[in-house]
Amino acid sequence: MMPYALGVPLYANTAPLYRFLKPNGWTLCHGVPAELNRMVLSGEVGLSLVSSYFYLEHQEELGLLPDFSVAVLGRVYSVNLFHKGRLQDLRRIALTTESATSVELLEEYDGVLLIGDKAIRAYAQLLDRLPETPHALPTRFGEVAVVDLSMLWFERTRLPFVFAVWAYRREAPPPLELVRALRRARRQGLARLGEVAEAEARRLGIHPALMEHYLWNFRYHLEEPDRLGLQAFAEALGLTFSPSYYPG
Repeated sequence: MMPYALGVPLYANTAPLYRFLKPNGWTLCHGVPAELNRMVLSGEVGLSLVSSYFYLEHQEELGLLPDFSVAVLGRVYSVNLFHKGRLQDLRRIALTTESATSVELLEEYDGVLLIGDKAIRAYAQLLDRLPETPHALPTRFGEVAVVDLSMLWFERTRLPFVFAVWAYRREAPPPLELVRALRRARRQGLARLGEVAEAEARRLGIHPALMEHYLWNFRYHLEEPDRLGLQAFAEALGLTFSPSYYPG
């Protein structure tokens, strides 16, 4: 029998959820979010972290683990709009997967939007030193300003923004043993967050203290404020939030 396939984006902010997951009849399938979104619908993976936008668009086909999320209340540091000049004057914004730095791209564009590990790495490159308190992390570096889109969402709604959820095809729910293993892995990942942060900081080449502060921001339990955030996001998209939760 083929092992059960579990889809996980290889991003630093997902590491606390799976780093301590022990293999027991399942295997991790790493990919970019768009690829994993497609694979969970096709059945190539049985359970996957998917973007909240994708989940909301496909609620009729997908079930949802009721107590898992990748969410943030306020600044996230990994959905960053780098720009020069006034925000309201921006006309040409680059969405890039290229290796050029945000500062280099600002020579050609009014702004550069980076998401995920690329965004936190680009932010780290602008820091000449870490402040004594992480709450004092700057948002301006000379001519370059950094707008955190998660913070804009919070200022508008006063709610968390949910970036990802665990989803599966409704007709094929994951085994309860796997869901329980994911809960244990999350518990261990959060208890050993400093260790997770050091490993991810090495992988991305940034300061471990910045990575630890970054990971501490995340909400991984899909609590009531997160569900309200999902509902608000659905309403902003002209959709309803009518989840079918995993029963276990």
